Amino acid sequence: MALITAALILGLVLLYLLASIKIVRQGHQYTIEHFGRYTRTATPGFNFYPAFFYRVGRRVNMMEQVIDIPGQEIITKDNAMISTDGVVFFQVLDAAKAAYEVSDLYVALLQLTTTNLRTVMGSMDLDETLSKRDEINARLLSVVDHATTPWGVKITRVEIKDIRPPADIVNAMGRQMKAEREKRANILEAEGTRASEILRAEGQKQARILEAEGRRESAYRDAEARERAAEAEAKASQVVSAAIESGGTQSLNYFIAQKYVEAVGKFATSPNAKTILFPVEATQLIGTLGGIGELAKAAFSDEAPVNAPRAKPSVPAVSREPAQ
Repeated sequence: MALITAALILGLVLLYLLASIKIVRQGHQYTIEHFGRYTRTATPGFNFYPAFFYRVGRRVNMMEQVIDIPGQEIITKDNAMISTDGVVFFQVLDAAKAAYEVSDLYVALLQLTTTNLRTVMGSMDLDETLSKRDEINARLLSVVDHATTPWGVKITRVEIKDIRPPADIVNAMGRQMKAEREKRANILEAEGTRASEILRAEGQKQARILEAEGRRESAYRDAEARERAAEAEAKASQVVSAAIESGGTQSLNYFIAQKYVEAVGKFATSPNAKTILFPVEATQLIGTLGGIGELAKAAFSDEAPVNAPRAKPSVPAVSREPAQ
């Protein structure tokens, strides 16, 4: 009997020790209560608290968690009905506050986020709610995080997953987007046409400038050429005049004969003339031509030139038929 009693007592002691050992998993913390009053927080690992005197109050998850916000019907500032949903990421920093400052942490976070979501998006126009998601997320994060600070909870992120406007508003937005794109296309086309016209006008202006400069350069060159020709003609006239003054009548005859021959050559090359009539004075040309040889000899020798004989006109008119 004593052996059985000892064994029973030993078994009860072992059960008591086992009941007093608290193993806390990583990522969790347990609140320890002494006769119903919170005393301390058990950290991950091995913990020993005498049974019947201490017990585990709440098992708190210390890892980052996510709460899904169900779809909400929200009326915007411009009276548009939209549907939206989102997610909230949070992490418990103080297990005692999360356990004893709020009755149900998950329900409280869900209700708090939903209410503030309606408040934030209800104060914005439809266009703002669709284009300023980052601003909505930032405002929600600031408001909800400030409200959950007494609970020992840190709100890490608030994200809006989807915003669904009504079908008629979606169609109107599609038409608006199409009109806006057509407007931009017309503006770009008009700007392209204007730029093209400006470039074309600039090109024409530059062409006219270059053409005017070319005409000016050409006129300058023509004037310079006429000036050189006039200078040559004047010099030739001075030479002839000097020769005449020195008594060289042969030079004058040579000069006149050369001009006369050139004039007759022009008559001969005329495409319309079939018959050429020479004046009486033209009969003297033959004699003058006959004396050109003597003039040339006189020019290249020191002897005085001999007056060339004057030939009698044999034929008063010369007929020339154009070559077939």
